[in-house]
Amino acid sequence: MLNTQAQIISDYSQKITDVSDRIDQTKKLIDQLSFARIGLFLAEILFFILLLNSADDEWRTLVQILLMLPVFAFALIVKKQSKLDREIDYQKQLLWVYQNEWNVLNGIPNGYDDGKAFESELHPYTSDLDIFGHASLYGLLNRCYTKNGKELLAKNLAEKPLKDEILARQQAVKEMQTKIGDTFDFRANLHGHDVEKIEQIKLQLKSQLGEQLSFVRNKALKFYVAIVPYISGAIILAAILFNSAFWNILSVYLLINIGFIVLRGAKINKVFYSFGGGSSLLNGYADAILWTEKYQWSSPYILALFKSKTPVSTEIKSLSKIIQNFDARLNIVVGTALNALLLWDLKCCINLDRWYQSSSKDVISALNHLGDFEELISLATLAQNQPAWVFPEITSNFNLNTKEIGHPLIAPKIRVNNTFYLENEPTVDIITGSNMAGKSTFLRTLGINMVLAYVGAPVCAEGMSLSVFSINTYMRIKDSLNESTSTFKAELNRLKMILDNVVSDKDTFVLIDEMLRGTNSRDKYLGSKVFVEKLINEKTPALFATHDLQLADLKNDHEKTLRNFHFDIQIAAGEMKFDYKLKQGPCSTFNAAILLKEIGLTLS
Repeated sequence: MLNTQAQIISDYSQKITDVSDRIDQTKKLIDQLSFARIGLFLAEILFFILLLNSADDEWRTLVQILLMLPVFAFALIVKKQSKLDREIDYQKQLLWVYQNEWNVLNGIPNGYDDGKAFESELHPYTSDLDIFGHASLYGLLNRCYTKNGKELLAKNLAEKPLKDEILARQQAVKEMQTKIGDTFDFRANLHGHDVEKIEQIKLQLKSQLGEQLSFVRNKALKFYVAIVPYISGAIILAAILFNSAFWNILSVYLLINIGFIVLRGAKINKVFYSFGGGSSLLNGYADAILWTEKYQWSSPYILALFKSKTPVSTEIKSLSKIIQNFDARLNIVVGTALNALLLWDLKCCINLDRWYQSSSKDVISALNHLGDFEELISLATLAQNQPAWVFPEITSNFNLNTKEIGHPLIAPKIRVNNTFYLENEPTVDIITGSNMAGKSTFLRTLGINMVLAYVGAPVCAEGMSLSVFSINTYMRIKDSLNESTSTFKAELNRLKMILDNVVSDKDTFVLIDEMLRGTNSRDKYLGSKVFVEKLINEKTPALFATHDLQLADLKNDHEKTLRNFHFDIQIAAGEMKFDYKLKQGPCSTFNAAILLKEIGLTLS
């Protein structure tokens, strides 16, 4: 049984409460550990005072042993606190994810990117149908945080797919929806990280790192770095057991090692600064990839995303560990000591090169495919949050049939649905009606739901079946001062684009809202008439919204290829009432006279 949207909102509220409680509990535990650290520090001071005041006997030996206990305990607590800090960071991201879903379902804008960067008035439909930008379809759908995910979602919303691709994506989205409860963990692992940093790491792995690490592939260098810890240990042991001469030898030896690092500092820095500080980020991405690996997926679309036979998450964890070790150089004291004793930076570079030779290609592919999972999760989340919406049937033969279809960006409380279908053969449908009666919204309702259908998502309808069309729209035509383009010239450019597309793609579907607004009424009618007849001759299905009743009269000359529909108004006691329902035939009631009267102008 499907949950209602009210139940879904309640479920998100409960999850928000649960995660908030876990965060509070974790914070209390961290505070307790902080007090324990203070206690251990005070205990260490006490033992040190006892050591200074003790005689050289068994008691002094016991104090020396006790002096080490707070140090070990302190180290364990620091490790535990670090783990809890990472856990609380993750829980905060998970809280954000749940809170964002609650927000979206309660009319608050989505916290993910709204796709404004992908806006283009030159695209055949994305600007007119509100696909990108503020209050857009992309803004409703997007749950992608990675660059690849956002670009892939934008690409699929803006391109005409093949039927088989749509069906494969539908199957993948439905499978993803069965795991929707776990997808929030996936999203939390990706959210909040530096997106540009991961892009930098991918670029480094793909085209730069191999060349940058070439300096550590010298066999003699590798051998020396491998034996350095043993040499250092031997000299230190000799210095402790024998005499001060070995301390002098150790000092010279450590200086030589520091010089060894300094001479290669530029090459080491070039490698480090592409990865430094990325350990936490890579751990998050590794956890996200591990999430994709742990399921036995069945849909071919998802299975095709896995290129490696070995778990890539393990490989990324290994890279993260190397980078975490490399980050030790950020502490000047620790880094200097490690380089002097172990040639630490060179050791990390050698380990990184060994990893690069065996794992980098699989990792790049897996990191890129995280975006594919994000995109599918975006669509599956829509399906989960809108249980009343349906997945459309995609047909091979010419078809568009809808039942109670509504605009997905209009709130359910005020949304008005309509039923509409095309005949078995293409027609041009003239839609007349008053201002504000719903003509433009209906055109956008059809168009935006077609885009949803083609991306593999559910649509805002009780039922929908359609074939694959190339959508072309003509709605918001603007002039351009920068390009010295008048409104009329902009309209002509748009018409030219549509005509070219109609000729090149016989599966074009056209949505036009009030054509040729930038010219006189006579030319507007004649231009609209010839354009309608061009579409009829090309057998191109179209919806043509207009105030011009003369266009409805074209039905007399094109009885089988032109249909009339309208949106009307009811006038009671001088007031207008709209029902926003599509009806057969041309409109007979208009509201211009009433609207003009309201501003003090009366038509005779």
